[in-house]
Amino acid sequence: MDSTSMSLTLFLFLCFVGNVDFAESLDMKKAEFTLDSVRDSLIRQEDTIVFCLIERSKYPLNSPAYNQSYVSIPGFSGSSLVEYIVKQTETLQATAGRYENPEEHAFFPDNLPRSLVPPYNYSQVLHPAASSININKMIWDMYYNQLLPLFVAEGDDGNYASTASSDIDCLQALSRRIHYGKFVAEVKFRDAPHDYEPAIRAKDRDGLMKLLTFEKVEEMVRRRVEKKAMVFGQEVNLHNDNSKGKCKVDPSVVSRLYVEWVMPLTKLVEVEYLLRRLD
Repeated sequence: MDSTSMSLTLFLFLCFVGNVDFAESLDMKKAEFTLDSVRDSLIRQEDTIVFCLIERSKYPLNSPAYNQSYVSIPGFSGSSLVEYIVKQTETLQATAGRYENPEEHAFFPDNLPRSLVPPYNYSQVLHPAASSININKMIWDMYYNQLLPLFVAEGDDGNYASTASSDIDCLQALSRRIHYGKFVAEVKFRDAPHDYEPAIRAKDRDGLMKLLTFEKVEEMVRRRVEKKAMVFGQEVNLHNDNSKGKCKVDPSVVSRLYVEWVMPLTKLVEVEYLLRRLD
């Protein structure tokens, strides 16, 4: 065998090994996708959400940041300062590949630039139709109109950019948690496809919602996030007086957040995903 043939053989062998390694890597990632792994992720995301709310609570409402008439920015007519900062942040993060991750969803997805970084081989565990589901408009409206007034004080300290930055952290954490319902739905479907297929084929939203609702689990989640808000947000006191300190964010607000919005919106995402699962 001449040197050219040997080089070609070696090249083909390395390609084969590389493809085998890649396939095995994907198989490993899929094997790691279980109900337990999904549950662990949801629990870790609770921590993130609680800490984000605590950080945002440092600032008062700072309503001028949300007033579209407060500032006029060229090229962003009709946008509030917060909207402008969110759009610019998402544009920058898109170039760094944030939205290549199927767990991430932009609040302003139109006309985002493409990623400039080499693509990462995210495990393709979701149905392709998952990318069409984005309820961030509902999350945005819930956060600003219903949640924010519950845990921040009235007032204006002028820290509008810092306020917007904290808002972005809260919004992205909530969006990631709620849209993770796609993964929840997928793992539940894989575990018991015959339970879901009749309702999916019948487009029975109510039937799917009933299949996805476990009241005991939801109550456990409610109690856990309430306790996390109590533990993570307590004021540290060096005096051993055994008195309960004031929490930075009222634990009942975090409990209400999950009961009224996070869990219902997650199940909405699950239903929307399952309705597309057999396409």
